[in-house]
Amino acid sequence: MLGWALTFLVVALIAAVLGFGGIAGTAIEIAKIIFFVAIILFLVSAVVGVLRGRSSRMP
Repeated sequence: MLGWALTFLVVALIAAVLGFGGIAGTAIEIAKIIFFVAIILFLVSAVVGVLRGRSSRMP
């Protein structure tokens, strides 16, 4: 997901340089949304991992 956010950020920067303000604004908003969703999913995954613990034993 962070790769997608980075892609939209690059698209926004290129669009801004070329003068396409509307496209740049939309791309940066999409990049922000994807970034925050990725952060939330990471935090949920980390909490679940801590709660489950590492109880797997090697035979």
